Amino acid sequence: MLKGAAGNTLVADVFGDAGQPVMLLHGGGQTRHAWGRTAEHLARAGALAYAIDQRGHGDSEWVADGHYSFSDFADDAAAVARTLAERTGKRPITIGASLGGMSSLLAEGKSERSGKGPLFAAIVLVDITPRVDRSGVEKIQGFMRERSAEGFANVAEAADAVAAYLPHRKRPRSHDGLRKNLRLHPDGRWRWHWDPRVLQGERSFAQNHLVLEAAVVEAAKAITVPALLVRGGSSELVQEAHVREFLELVPHAEYIDVAEARHMVAGDSNDLFSDAVLDFVGKLGPNA
Repeated sequence: MLKGAAGNTLVADVFGDAGQPVMLLHGGGQTRHAWGRTAEHLARAGALAYAIDQRGHGDSEWVADGHYSFSDFADDAAAVARTLAERTGKRPITIGASLGGMSSLLAEGKSERSGKGPLFAAIVLVDITPRVDRSGVEKIQGFMRERSAEGFANVAEAADAVAAYLPHRKRPRSHDGLRKNLRLHPDGRWRWHWDPRVLQGERSFAQNHLVLEAAVVEAAKAITVPALLVRGGSSELVQEAHVREFLELVPHAEYIDVAEARHMVAGDSNDLFSDAVLDFVGKLGPNA
């Protein structure tokens, strides 16, 4: 159990017993279980990995005030980073996919711009940049909204919906992984396990994208810690122009293109993704 910026409870799975702390922050609509294999790779390499359910997702608290803007997620990331630094004596590395990457960028930029110095030891951004393709964002959010209220009759029906949305990905033999992202409600319907207000509330992460872009651009300019951008080569969100802009904003950043992956890079090509992350983390040394 960890605490976010508002005292909200955040649930995490911990992989490893000691070593460099690493925060794993999932994308919008996902849960900490998206990071299972990557976290295992990190632990075997000697890191201490925390796969975290962000506010309103998975088993973490659904905040009463409905505050789910990117800045709210960023404040949680900062709060957890400080907690892990106090526990371990080391600033954590953060690995953030989509929403998690935006949260990490905003948190680090805010810390450095305020004169407090670096919050993280390093940042890994997974298929996210300050500016992205809006049609890709709308497609993803459309899928999240489509059955959020109605839900599904059973887990198999949810699996069919995911397969239709991700036709390129091989269907798993078991629904066990998908079941972790769903909850059975009293009416007998299965629904995604995230607070609907993350997309529909007055302070959701779906609001004011132009204001968000400007804020993240400014945050990126302030980044001084080691940074890695991992892009899915067939990403619906991050195009080559977005990568070029990011590398101009953060000229010291490294960049890797995972050719066969789409936006959900870790899910599409986990071995390639994990190898890239481990290589980057390994270059930072034991005292990152």
